[in-house]
Amino acid sequence: MTDSLTLSPQDALVALMVTVSCADETIRTAELVQITNIINNLPVFADYDTDNMQRVSRTVFDLLDQEDGLDALFGLVRSALPDRLNETAYALACDVAAADGVVAQPESRILEEIRYELDIDRLHAAAIERGARARHMTL
Repeated sequence: MTDSLTLSPQDALVALMVTVSCADETIRTAELVQITNIINNLPVFADYDTDNMQRVSRTVFDLLDQEDGLDALFGLVRSALPDRLNETAYALACDVAAADGVVAQPESRILEEIRYELDIDRLHAAAIERGARARHMTL
């Protein structure tokens, strides 16, 4: 399945957001709303066909059900995503993780994997994470 599958850069961003959302085995409404808002409002998704979301989500779910699926998913993402969008990808993943107000341990672990796989500098990652926390604060 993964051999013939290719992702667009936008698909890769969506795949990472979906991966973070289902990391704790529960896709929360706040996370889905966040993903939808990101896709509907950010310039990187200006020409994205939202009909692809279902295919990309199914691909993520299928891969995560396989033994080495996470590695395969990261391989697809790395091959589709230009390096200049790595920090963008991490920022979007952090926003999805923070959307429900709590970054659970499984989400934290998947964010760590994304940092590693996309070669995000630790200092830059900390700044991105702080920005996500600040955007999702409640009173």
